[in-house]
Amino acid sequence: LIELSLALFPWARWQGSQAAVKLNVLLDLRADLPAFASLHEGDRHEAASLDEIPVSSGSYYVMDRGYLDFLRLRRLHAAGAFFVTRLKTNTRFYVAESRPVPADSGLRCDQTIRLNSAKGRRCYPEPLRRISYIDPETDLWLIFLTNQFLLDALTIALIYRHRWRIELFFRWIKQHLRLRGFFSTHPNGVRVQIWSAICAYLL
Repeated sequence: LIELSLALFPWARWQGSQAAVKLNVLLDLRADLPAFASLHEGDRHEAASLDEIPVSSGSYYVMDRGYLDFLRLRRLHAAGAFFVTRLKTNTRFYVAESRPVPADSGLRCDQTIRLNSAKGRRCYPEPLRRISYIDPETDLWLIFLTNQFLLDALTIALIYRHRWRIELFFRWIKQHLRLRGFFSTHPNGVRVQIWSAICAYLL
């Protein structure tokens, strides 16, 4: 999220008296390089960017729970891709199967679940995997959701840990490429400056 002044950028109204644009980036972790990026006004939901990203069979898409949209996740699943994300607390589901987990691994449960609401069953009728994990470094209790059933549960937790690298990417962009001040207040001017920053990162 790149915050702007509402007085100068009225076209980017976000919440109340705030303005912003959202930069969604698909980061290829093999080289820490952006493989895809989209830029939209701040009031657009993050999950909508899942409609735009290129999907490769066998790839893993790791994202935070802001992108949790079961209809869009089913698109990834149907394309033969895997996703790892976090489960929202208000998601309705029932446990179809539970598997034992090592007591000293930080894992608390490894379950097969199905969505319980009418909308959930319609959007994602297939089984999902729910993994509960306490991070030994931070003591955070994390609940993961994935369509990958073959890897062990601890590997799924370690895959999600790599999501932090997108935060490091955005931090570098903001610190080194000066995206706090814009030379233009026009939508196209803002886009040109942000795309130029991404090009500089790639170089």
